[in-house]
Amino acid sequence: MEHSEHAEAPGRWAEAQFGGAEMSDVRRVNRLITTAEAMAMSPGVSLPKMFARRYDLEAAYDLFKHPEATPDRIQSGHREAVGMDMQQPGTYLLLEDTSEIFCAKEEEIAGLGPVGASKNRQIGFHLHSVLGVRWPGGNEEAPRRPAVEMIGLVDQQSHVRQPRAKEEKDKRKGSERRMMAAEELESALWEKASQRIGPAPSREDVVWVKVGDRGADIYDHLYACQQQSQRFVIRAKSDRALVTAAGEAAGNLFAAGHASPSLGELSLELRARPGSAARTAQMQVSVTKVMLRAPAVAGHSCGRRPPIACAVVRVWEVEAPAGVEALQWFLLTDLPVEDFAGACEIAQMYATRWLEEEFHKALKTGMGLERLQLTTARAWFAVTAVMSIVALRLLRLRETVRRTPEAPAEAADLSELELKVLRVRSGKPLSTVREVALALGRLGGHLNRKSDGNPGWITLWRGWQELRLLVEGALLASKLTEFT
Repeated sequence: MEHSEHAEAPGRWAEAQFGGAEMSDVRRVNRLITTAEAMAMSPGVSLPKMFARRYDLEAAYDLFKHPEATPDRIQSGHREAVGMDMQQPGTYLLLEDTSEIFCAKEEEIAGLGPVGASKNRQIGFHLHSVLGVRWPGGNEEAPRRPAVEMIGLVDQQSHVRQPRAKEEKDKRKGSERRMMAAEELESALWEKASQRIGPAPSREDVVWVKVGDRGADIYDHLYACQQQSQRFVIRAKSDRALVTAAGEAAGNLFAAGHASPSLGELSLELRARPGSAARTAQMQVSVTKVMLRAPAVAGHSCGRRPPIACAVVRVWEVEAPAGVEALQWFLLTDLPVEDFAGACEIAQMYATRWLEEEFHKALKTGMGLERLQLTTARAWFAVTAVMSIVALRLLRLRETVRRTPEAPAEAADLSELELKVLRVRSGKPLSTVREVALALGRLGGHLNRKSDGNPGWITLWRGWQELRLLVEGALLASKLTEFT
């Protein structure tokens, strides 16, 4: 949440994020604040190294295993503040995705289940997160998606996959899988998130848009969005059957998208991914209005399940570089899209979804979640709930640099002491947020050449770690008065 132009010291930040936790004893709330402050000051450091006193470490472990330390209770104050921010006039993207959290290999941890490929025998859980950002509006002339204001975590769920005996797996193959209770299906996390978040404000000046990858292309999820007045931008996975307003068959989704003529060309910057380098692609864009037929499910008839009226924005690459597969998206949306500019904005909204993937990466790589040595599911869920909010700080500075690069240096997510030490270390006055980010990136290995652009969040995180060591050294040096 960004409530002011000036960064808060870690202690005040932790109090603002976790002071509203729903716990019956204020001492547990205070311990939560202390623990979050330690994580914010030392991102990526193991729990034993975060605390100078053994008492604080043991108190943190006691907190994580307490019955009241559930993720919903821990994050309650943060989520409430995020929800209030999202009541203000504006358009908000609810970036949503599921990530696997690997907690151990082969050994059993009570309350957790299998993740990844079954042959790897790894234990963990699935983390389904919804990240709220304020959308500033698209610009069809710009190849990069616009910088956004990070609001915070709107919702988060943990799901544990239950191992099943072979004979039970055999029974659930094929169409019988449709008979499973909705709560047992990992796909139900998307629908449940919409219900947990609740209805969007019934005002024209406030718009909530759920943005998801192909995993979100689920009829029940799209239907739940509309029931909660949440708009959606979802990349299609299935070649869904279409119907007319009268309920008659009208072909299939992908054919309808292919048949729609291009409205124009969009230059779109694509991030680097495994096996492919970052590049700028020349994309064609089209729009087609469709009605998605409800799938048949046991116990329901298609007539009792309404079709989903929406548009499909097709974004495709005519000529890709040699050796690179041409990109193509079919984006389902119930936002009003009438022209090329509107279609380009939908594409940029979908491109913003990558922030959600970076959030999970910041949680696992930056905060070191998967490197922890915890022995109970309760502790894993509690630590994840705290680290998830801390991880947002690793992404916020990068977005702030893009959004308001000339803002005063004090607007960066550094405490007063951190900023002073960074100025001394860099030998520069560091007047703006961009200068702070470049100095921090330099500590993390960024060369600060014009061709390098701004440092990414991983480089900033490395620089942040180096800065924390420098700050700790400065604090220790201030106590060594006999050598001064």
